[in-house]
Amino acid sequence: MSTFIPWKILHLELSEVIPALSAEPDYQGLYLVFWLHGVPLGDRAISAAQLPMSATELANLIVQTITPAVGDRLLPQGFKAALSEHPVHQPPAIPPDFYTLLALDRPLERLDECLSKESDSETVSVVICTRDRPEQLEKCLRSLQSLSQPPQEIIVVDNAPATEATREVVSQIPGVRYILEPRPGLSVARNTGIRHSTGKIIAFTDDDVAVHPDWIRRIQQGFENPQVMAVTGLVLPGELETESQLTFETGHGNFSWGYRKRIFDQHFFESIQPLGVPVWRIGAGANMAFRRHIFDQVGNFDERLGAGASGCSEDSEFWYRVLAEGWLCRYEPTAVVFHYHRKELERYKQQMYQYMRGHVVALLVQFARYKHWGNLIRLFVILPGYYAKVLLGGILRGFSSRHKTLVTEILGCLAGIKFYLQNRVQV
Repeated sequence: MSTFIPWKILHLELSEVIPALSAEPDYQGLYLVFWLHGVPLGDRAISAAQLPMSATELANLIVQTITPAVGDRLLPQGFKAALSEHPVHQPPAIPPDFYTLLALDRPLERLDECLSKESDSETVSVVICTRDRPEQLEKCLRSLQSLSQPPQEIIVVDNAPATEATREVVSQIPGVRYILEPRPGLSVARNTGIRHSTGKIIAFTDDDVAVHPDWIRRIQQGFENPQVMAVTGLVLPGELETESQLTFETGHGNFSWGYRKRIFDQHFFESIQPLGVPVWRIGAGANMAFRRHIFDQVGNFDERLGAGASGCSEDSEFWYRVLAEGWLCRYEPTAVVFHYHRKELERYKQQMYQYMRGHVVALLVQFARYKHWGNLIRLFVILPGYYAKVLLGGILRGFSSRHKTLVTEILGCLAGIKFYLQNRVQV
């Protein structure tokens, strides 16, 4: 059995001197993230075979990598992201007006000026739902202490009534409110956090996350348009030390849209509705925020969904409601968190089972609520076709790491149908 070799994550600040990259014998390669004064502009994986790399070679690579994000902010056309594309993890194609961007005077300086503009800020409540993970929670709460724009309040909802570990962690960190919610379920805990919060914006993150210092400020900027009711942000890996973490980041766990902002509107929703709206691509529950009054208009999180119930998709089902009721969702990549993926392969497999079970339940919930047939098309036509294609590819070309969770995912889909039939009526 081969031993997994980790990847080294390296964050490069572009306002500083671009370094040469030396060989990294203890790593498969480097996962580079490029920043300008706290704003992420792109990432690139550099394998060990490509190292060492000179500063000039790296600079040329950086220019190609960050062009879409820079052009998206500075030019009105040519760099806007399509809402149906996959996340930016493969080397991006050079846009047709790449040289138009190069012709701009001081593009990075102009980008910095654009992103430094302050906007009217609404009060923000941060809600973290947790269950029996005190060490991870403490790391998350410590990162929240370093925010450049402090929130109005930080609320921890403890979903593990039998232990005192979470309460003890919260008691050691100033300015954090502790709320015990004995009823199990992530959606139950989220709804409890909503009821106890007071901010005009309610931001959610997870206990296995560390937030960027500018997280709150960038979330506030994401709500500049009054029609935007939900904002999601970029989720970067905190580490890539195990096979499970790498598989999660490069496969199903890859839940970020890259480095260009996106507005999900009625055109997006209606144009793709016949095949099932891919609301799961809007973002991740580990990095999302909502205007408070949207919960009064479309209801709270569906308590049949989420960890502790069907498995997940309480976030995407809520985004579905936001769009179905005529409001906007925004993906704002400058709002960044760092997620520490599960290290063990077995835990990753369990997670994929929960993902697919929750996804199927969400499709059925969305159909029951709105009678949009695309949800059933995805469930009974698109998903079976996808899994048949993956299985056939494995048979013909050989099985890969992608196939390690294939049976688990299919079983999760079947369990989702059973779960929904047993829980058709939301309590």
